[in-house]
Amino acid sequence: MQRSPHRMDTAAPHVVVVGGGIAGLAAAHRLLAAGARVTLLEATGHLGGKLQAGEIEGAPVDLGAESMLARRPEGVELARAVGLGARLQPPAVAAATVWTRDALHPMPKGHVMGVPGTPEALAGLLSPEGIARIAKERDLAPAELGDDVAIGAYVADRLGREVVDRLVEPLLGGVYAGDAYRISMRAAVPQLFEAARTHASLLDGVRDIQARAAAGAQADGPVFMGIDGGMGRLPGAVADAVRAQGGEIRTETPVLGLTRGADGHGWQIRTDRSPLTADAVVLATPAWSASALLAAESPVAAFELGQVEYASMALVTMAFRRADLAATPPGSGFLVPPVDGRGIKASTFSSNKWGWVGEGAGDLFLLRTSLGRYGEERMLEREDDELVDVSLSDLGKAIGLTARPVATEVTRWTGGLPQYPVGHLTRVARIRDEVARLPGLRVCGAVYDGVGIPACIASGQRAADEILATPTLAQGTDRGAGE
Repeated sequence: MQRSPHRMDTAAPHVVVVGGGIAGLAAAHRLLAAGARVTLLEATGHLGGKLQAGEIEGAPVDLGAESMLARRPEGVELARAVGLGARLQPPAVAAATVWTRDALHPMPKGHVMGVPGTPEALAGLLSPEGIARIAKERDLAPAELGDDVAIGAYVADRLGREVVDRLVEPLLGGVYAGDAYRISMRAAVPQLFEAARTHASLLDGVRDIQARAAAGAQADGPVFMGIDGGMGRLPGAVADAVRAQGGEIRTETPVLGLTRGADGHGWQIRTDRSPLTADAVVLATPAWSASALLAAESPVAAFELGQVEYASMALVTMAFRRADLAATPPGSGFLVPPVDGRGIKASTFSSNKWGWVGEGAGDLFLLRTSLGRYGEERMLEREDDELVDVSLSDLGKAIGLTARPVATEVTRWTGGLPQYPVGHLTRVARIRDEVARLPGLRVCGAVYDGVGIPACIASGQRAADEILATPTLAQGTDRGAGE
């Protein structure tokens, strides 16, 4: 248990945040800034969820998410707010490739999540037949989208399956570890859904997105940003800021039950230690955990949360002596389309991609592979050594790697990525509508508004803002912040 040495105004409303991932930490940080009294409860001994810094052979490395979208501001802003502004660092190398049909192809330019604005944008990656199929798209009648559509099915109908199988699928797989033919376009790529809805031609819609991005100010600067020392530094920095503001963080404290107060106000939180009483609660847990905790108080929300499916994945991080490499692998790494039937779905050449990794690793070269997609749970049933062997075999075929690593680290993220099938946003709206019927309760996390780091932070901040706007709490936070 970790307690803050600072004392908060006990007249301020007490908010318990359940879950110490980046969404829960962002919610706690926001609540404290507004004057609330905050206790954050995390079931494990680790804060940050899928953000985890580590070492391999003495070299610092990320063992979870390694970067965040910089053109969405929430992640960068939070990093600056907690003192990491000087450590923000874009990729040193961003030249990725696609390993398909037994060859590495440069990642095409001029696309939106793999969907091109012109046939020529995918020349070299697709077959001549695939390029010709894209060119016929403007001859098709406009498509009826309805409320939602699977991105893979829609793009295949408009541009052909090859676009989906060779580019859309591996790009989406890197974000959701899911199946493009199931993933909601409205939830996963909303700008593409809007373009498809408002343009007779998908190609024209993509070109419009690109033109607006080029003309807008947000087109300036890097697309992605990392942190010197690893994205895994961010949770610790936010936790330190939470404690500095008087917040309390309790790790290894699973929440076992959640019930409303006897008079219908406030909440009772049962843990494996002493119970807590709170004026409000933010649930920043995976869907299955939130479902169990809401079963008694909101059966409808609990049911909907229980329907959310997850994909599991593993990261295999390896360190090689540079002297053992015939040549340094070029670029930042490569993606692998599932249609090629390989074991890995991507590889990142960390020593190339991140300046801080290259400097910290010295005479070692660090890279990592990712394995596991939705429906491929059997792959992750293999032992760690087997996952390393699968990775080395594919790396040998892709880049001619023959060296043996001097160290390996396998990190498993079981149930790590919620799936966003068609209709997901409608489900999220139902969950939020039901939860809103319970005074002083909100939910946040990767389930709701996106799985990326900025999206999770925004979700936590939204939950905090809605809690703070609750009439019975607003007066207390005003008083607490002012005293």
